[in-house]
Amino acid sequence: MAASASGNSGKHTLCTFIRLKSVRCISQCNTSIRTVCTSGYTSQLQPRIQSKGVSSQLRGVVGLEIHAQVHATSKLFACSRVAFCSPPNSSVAFLDASLPGTLPVLNRRCVEAAVITGLALNCTINRKSLFDRKHYFYADMPAGYQITQQRLPIAVNGSLIYSYLGGKKRNQVLSRCVRIKQIQLEQDSGKSLHDDLRSQTLIDLNRAGVGLMELVMEADMSCGDEAAAAVRELQLMLQTLGTCQGNMSEGQLRVDANVSVHCPGEPLGVRTEVKNINSARYVARAIDYEIQRQKEVLESGGIIVNETRAFDSKSGTTIPMRDKEGLQDYRFMPEPNLPPLFVYEDEASVPVGVNPTQVVMIDRLKAELPELPGVRRARMVDQYKILPEHSFTLVNEDGLMEYFERVVRNTKAEPRKVIGWVMKELLGNLNQQSVKIAQRSLIQDQLDDHLHVFTVLVDTDPVSPEALADLLNVLESGHISSSAAKMVFQEMWKAPEKAVEQLVKELDLGLVSDREKLLKICQNVVDTHPEQVRVIRTGNKKVLNKLMGAVQKETKGRADPVQVRAILEEMTS
Repeated sequence: MAASASGNSGKHTLCTFIRLKSVRCISQCNTSIRTVCTSGYTSQLQPRIQSKGVSSQLRGVVGLEIHAQVHATSKLFACSRVAFCSPPNSSVAFLDASLPGTLPVLNRRCVEAAVITGLALNCTINRKSLFDRKHYFYADMPAGYQITQQRLPIAVNGSLIYSYLGGKKRNQVLSRCVRIKQIQLEQDSGKSLHDDLRSQTLIDLNRAGVGLMELVMEADMSCGDEAAAAVRELQLMLQTLGTCQGNMSEGQLRVDANVSVHCPGEPLGVRTEVKNINSARYVARAIDYEIQRQKEVLESGGIIVNETRAFDSKSGTTIPMRDKEGLQDYRFMPEPNLPPLFVYEDEASVPVGVNPTQVVMIDRLKAELPELPGVRRARMVDQYKILPEHSFTLVNEDGLMEYFERVVRNTKAEPRKVIGWVMKELLGNLNQQSVKIAQRSLIQDQLDDHLHVFTVLVDTDPVSPEALADLLNVLESGHISSSAAKMVFQEMWKAPEKAVEQLVKELDLGLVSDREKLLKICQNVVDTHPEQVRVIRTGNKKVLNKLMGAVQKETKGRADPVQVRAILEEMTS
């Protein structure tokens, strides 16, 4: 089956909540169970500690299962629209509600998104993949099963290279690689909203049937920092590709962490699964807490229970939800209403009689891949000769790299000088006001069964890149000093409509370069600082900077530093 346009046999809007009474037994319905396990966990034993109280023998082992909501206008198998915060049950098709007689029709956009993501993660794209039914009862999954890809997923055997700042001062760039076991397409569930006061649960099916990519990462990580860095890198990559918006606070990216500890060289220990973590920072905290908890349990002579846990962000702890000792039978079976999914390498591989515009072709999607975050960082370091840690900030902060490059294009200042202004002055002001550098707007257009996503950066910062470039050009020309330029920048922040030259004139910050005037000011400073002059004459030239600071204070930062240094050196020699 070639991927076709999204659709369904009918659509119906359910305008009210679906209500279930007396729901203590389904108080966990808002958590979707996943049983695909990373291959590193094939053996689970209680680790043996050779000497009591020595938890340093134990090492953490972490694998991740990440559920990324496909960025599409409609759901995976139905034409109902995908919209966050829409009224409850206002975007529900007949298929989403599992009404009799409805059949799934695969959304081509979701298939393309999975293929694009797989290509970016160096995966092997399976030319043929299959859909399966995974049976379990949740009130927010009316069909009683989820359509997923258990046997033959769309992409397998990939890798993600990520980096993070480590070391004692957290200024050392450390690179790691985590293997991607598989990427599979599947349906999301609805939401169960629990009303404890009335002992009832309300069901919202707006999210039911939304397309998900489940990415299974092997147990190649050892701590929370590594896992959080991998999540951030994946999030940034998906946003760059346009396959997932990656807003974790809206549930567009959800993380399940499989955590265990073991002694190096021994089989992996019993794992726990921490479910539905909704921020990269919480990923790090939850995993580090769970590793430490397991070490303490084993040190005290206890055993690790194979269970599902949840992370409480307020207390910073994980709490048990349910045990997993009893193997749950999901009764996987082939999805009878969906034939195999075929994707093709190129136009030449498309069977005779099949319209090439109606199928997914890997070569065409590969040619459209954008510059990925890791490549961007390497290019920034190589092209602009900036520090690797600066490239991280530029690429990771939405819109900051574009801002930096626009400044560089419009100024005579060296890129390494520009990066200093962007990192210190611009980001300093933005962080004080809790403002982002740019707001990313996504414009969607549905044409010929393709979802085209256009990304537009809308500047929200008061100082535009061109204005900062003008300021740096004035600074490079020698008309103002560095300290005066910083004062002008602050005024530009308050009055962005004013030009640099206008502010320099209004504030009277033009550089004082008249030698006679500077001689008088320098002589006065030398006369009022006899002790410093004596130290300089004994050979300590560093103290000259104090005298230069005094001159700048007298001139409000307007004195020409080159002339001032020359005059002071002459007077103190």
